[in-house]
This record gives sequence, C-alpha cells and structure tokens, in this order.
Amino acid sequence: MLKGYAFVAAAAVFWGLIGIFSSIAFRQGVGPLEVAFWRAFLAWFLFAGQAFFQQDTHLRKNDIPLLIVFGLMGISLFYISYLFAVKTGGAAFAAVLLYTAPAWVVVCSFFIYREKLTVTKILAVSLVLAGVYLISRSGSNSSTGVSIGVVAIVSGLAAGFCYSLYYTIGKYFSSRYSSANLFLYVLPVGALGILPFVDFAPKSMTAWVAIVAISLVSTFIANHCYYLGLQYLEAGRASIVATLEPVVAAVAAYLIFGEYFTVVGYLGASLIITAVLVTIYKD
Repeated sequence: MLKGYAFVAAAAVFWGLIGIFSSIAFRQGVGPLEVAFWRAFLAWFLFAGQAFFQQDTHLRKNDIPLLIVFGLMGISLFYISYLFAVKTGGAAFAAVLLYTAPAWVVVCSFFIYREKLTVTKILAVSLVLAGVYLISRSGSNSSTGVSIGVVAIVSGLAAGFCYSLYYTIGKYFSSRYSSANLFLYVLPVGALGILPFVDFAPKSMTAWVAIVAISLVSTFIANHCYYLGLQYLEAGRASIVATLEPVVAAVAAYLIFGEYFTVVGYLGASLIITAVLVTIYKD
C-alpha cells in the first residue's frame, strides 16, 4: 500500500508541474496551441514505444468512432483548453479548475443517463460553483484582487469538462485497453486535431527542454506512475492522493513565478478540492 501511495503521489507531483513547464515555454515565445501539439505528438512516441515493447497494440474496429471522439475531446480540446488556462490565469488557477471534473460528471450523468441527484452530488456541485465564483473574483498572479478574465474561466472549465471524460469514456476503455494501448491510438488523433491551428515559432533550447519535460515527465511518466499505483491501491484512495496535483501546482507556481491567490481565491480553491473529496468519499 505504501508503494501505491508513493506512485500516485509521484504522479500528482509530475502532473502538477505541467503548468510550470508550460509557463517556461510560454516565456520563451511558444504559444499554447504549439505546446499542446508537441505534448501530444512527443508523448505518442513514448506510449507507442511502450505498447509495441509490451506487444499490446490490439484495436477493436467497433471502438474506432469513440476513440476518435475521445482523441479530439480528451486530447485535442483538453490539452488546448488547459494550456490556455495556464497562459491566461496561471498554473495554480488552471490546476484548480481542472478539478471541477467530478462536478461535470455529476451534471452530465444527470442529463445523459438520468442518474438521480443525491444530496451528496448536489452538495459537491454547489461547492464547485461557489469555488469557481470566488476564485474568479481574485487574481491568481497577484494579490490586487483583479478579476480573472473570461478566457481564463472558460478555458479552465473546458479543461475540467474534458478531464471528466476520463472518468466516463476513459472508464469504458479501461477494461478493454491498457493505458499505453489506448494512448497509442488517441494521441495521434489528438495531435492531428491540434495541428491545423498551430503557428510554429522559433524555439530556444530552454523552450525545447520545457516541451520535452511536459511530454516525458508530466504526461508519460506521470501516467505510468499513476497506473503502477493502482496496482497497490483501490481507485478511490488513488483519487484522493491525486488531489495533491493542484496543491503542488500552487506551491510550485508561487516559488518559481510568484503566483498566488488572494484569500478569497484560496477559499474558492479549497471549496473545489473539498467537492472532489466529497464525490470520492461518496463512491
């Protein structure tokens, strides 16, 4: 069990560094769309290598349409929206709004599957809404109290929605494909979905190091650590440990870039994380 906690905690730390690596690339003149493209493209080589090494490359033809949808929504739109949230709102802000995903699952399950709204689910969604409102009323890069822009809010919520697909569509694929096998097919779809919108810029060595770090450390290694952790921990416990991600992102953003919320912003972030824990304990 200790190994499980260690692996999942490592995954959370590596995921929490996405905003840091991305911000470094942004400061070197690379745009969010290009960073998103390279993240998907370079990570594909890593997951493809693992899949072929493990001889785990099967594909069910009837899954292809859903794999394409997942590639465009769970990779293209997810990577783009998350990196725009980092660019416009800061690393800590983006990581916190990413964890609105469980609330999205509750809302979508109600409208699509007509699942009953329990008191716990309503409480979780209410906490998320309150948290998003409070965090939107504060600045994430200073303590001036300046409201975060619409682009940042929409991008962060879109990233949370796309991340919620890993709980729904991803759950369907989890019993049919290994992680490497799944990413072997969805990452190239995701990269191709981003490519037409990319305006490639000249890149310094620092920018390339940051881009490679996102693909290697915060995508491939983080994912590998998380699934190693699941071999020792049940999914509920792993999800709780994974909420370290926005904490890591917030601490790293403060130490490296001086980003921080106002008191109201931290209250909002706390409400969102509390909502995540409520939904996990419910399960």
